[in-house]
Amino acid sequence: MRPPSSARSIRVGREEGENVPVPDFQSIMLPLLRIAGDGKEHLLADARGRLGTELKLTPAEQDELLPSGRQSRFANRVAWAKVYLERGGLLESPQRGRFRISPRGREVLNAQPARIDVKLLAQYPEFIEFQKAKRQTDEPTTQLATSEVANAETPEEELEAAHGRIEASLAAEVLAR
Repeated sequence: MRPPSSARSIRVGREEGENVPVPDFQSIMLPLLRIAGDGKEHLLADARGRLGTELKLTPAEQDELLPSGRQSRFANRVAWAKVYLERGGLLESPQRGRFRISPRGREVLNAQPARIDVKLLAQYPEFIEFQKAKRQTDEPTTQLATSEVANAETPEEELEAAHGRIEASLAAEVLAR
């Protein structure tokens, strides 16, 4: 899903009863940067509430848990959007759970991009270094790097999905024996 270019509206209306999934973390990057665009320091928890409202997510959609049951899918995706924006130098984090726009973030916002994603962030050296370091610590390096752009799942979602596939494969093997 691609957010519209309007700074005021993140998603064009939704039909009553329409089930809208939680946007992927890359689709949350631009709306999150727009929140920071006022130049003030923001709490991540406050931004989550505002994003939930602007994205017209129901409380159930905002509270849907990851398979691990430890965190909501929406909170996880907002947190990863913040991390990626920080790694690209668009946000600064003065302390845990807080963020504000950086000078680079202001430049990007002023350019009025239609979308901010991993591809856009890859133009910045800090982000490239982050990706290199991440690939060195990840086992399935190319698969993860490719899937971030294609599937737009957060790293935690990728790990949980891989764990689920391993468990299912093991269960099938045990049953076959």
